[in-house]
Amino acid sequence: MVDFKVSRDSKTSDFPHYWETCVGSCHAYTALREDYRQQLRKAHDELGFRYVRFHGLFDDDMSICIENFGFDGKSQGIQYNFVNLDNIVDFLLSIGMKPFFELGFMPTCLASGKETFGAYHGNITMPKDDNLWTGLIRRFVEHLLDRYGKEEVESWFFEVWNEPNLSAFFTGTQDDYFHLYEMTVRTLKAADPKVRVGGPATSFNSWIPDLINFCKKNEVPLDFISTHQYPTDDPLWKSGKNVDEFFKENKGQEINYRRGILKEMVVEAKQQAGDLPLYYTEWNSSARSDDFIHDEPYTATFVAKTLADNDGIVEGYSFWTFTDIFEEQSQRPGVFHGGFGLQTTQGIEKPSYRIYQIYHQLGEQRLPVESSDPDSTAELLAVRKGDDLQLLAYNVNVPMGTISEQDIDIDLGASAGDMQCALQRIDDDHANPKKQWQIMGSPEYPTAAQIEELRAASSLRTEQLTAHDGHISLTLPTQASAFITVPKYFRV
Repeated sequence: MVDFKVSRDSKTSDFPHYWETCVGSCHAYTALREDYRQQLRKAHDELGFRYVRFHGLFDDDMSICIENFGFDGKSQGIQYNFVNLDNIVDFLLSIGMKPFFELGFMPTCLASGKETFGAYHGNITMPKDDNLWTGLIRRFVEHLLDRYGKEEVESWFFEVWNEPNLSAFFTGTQDDYFHLYEMTVRTLKAADPKVRVGGPATSFNSWIPDLINFCKKNEVPLDFISTHQYPTDDPLWKSGKNVDEFFKENKGQEINYRRGILKEMVVEAKQQAGDLPLYYTEWNSSARSDDFIHDEPYTATFVAKTLADNDGIVEGYSFWTFTDIFEEQSQRPGVFHGGFGLQTTQGIEKPSYRIYQIYHQLGEQRLPVESSDPDSTAELLAVRKGDDLQLLAYNVNVPMGTISEQDIDIDLGASAGDMQCALQRIDDDHANPKKQWQIMGSPEYPTAAQIEELRAASSLRTEQLTAHDGHISLTLPTQASAFITVPKYFRV
């Protein structure tokens, strides 16, 4: 039994919804798809996301910067075309969202090499001529300012490249990236000094002190720090080795990590960032795009703990991604194939979607919680919303860790008496559409009726729960979450 204690007389602390600042998605061109748009609108309306970030803004499929050739094969010069860009931005603004622009990859006509990333062939090389790159950036930002106005564009974010410390995403060196960052930010700031620009957009919380030192030494503007993290980063993070060297040495080995590792990384990254705002522009329960834990209640419970842990440390924490409409290795077939998304390709809400839905309902004042066993896999988040007390209990450990079901008792104070509460669960038997899909026989191409049945299986169901004499007793299965609302708790 784990005992928790909450008091209505405790001093609360601010609990801003930092996780709603941004959410990730696949490459920019997918934002022209109607199914992508339907799912993003739903995620904005139901989960509160305000910005969206995607790869491949300058990829050839966006036609932003292309080179035309005549019938004789001779170049007719470089052409800029912002039609697809405007289409995407117009849509985002129409649903109440904004872009968190990741500036990359390299248009083929500007590229110094032929190396590419992903099924959509984003070029990952430096520009063959600095003036060509700065010319693109200048035309790009001038177009945005002209079309959307200074005040609007200044409310957006501009992040230079994606994971330049990984050879899969960038063929250059750290010095190359810093040069790319410098000429990009100077070009953007020349058009509008108030445009927000940051980096290094690295994996594994890397290069943060290095970029800060470079910018200070060379008087280069840096408005925010951005980086990425996944719990599987832990061994590399501790090793201090080069990314490619580490994975070459550990190829094929299971990567273990500690419970709560993401908070450890966030704390260190915040110390390194200093006074600069810190935005995580990618994170999830696993860095693999085919990891089945993404589809299961485990990831929901992992999200529950992680968002509670990182409260008050970061300014933004962008989950990767809001949908399985995702084409890095081509669009994967089937329904529950382990994709990063909060929703399947068909728009079925995974358990992780539902935990974000619960977090969106939370108030913005957090209460302290006393626990009889701080080392337990069961934890409790307590939040005040108006006169109501909201309690989110979760029982989670890393996939290779030891865990068992936990009986918990929540002491609301002797004066609370008997109270009727509302309970919503996420576990193997609740808000778990994958289980229903397996019962169906795991159809690869579900019918419209089957999709609706799976969405119904995903929904949060409300049960009645009685607090007897100021105590709530509950059993938490493994890798499970329980959301309890105690109405009018603060009305005395």
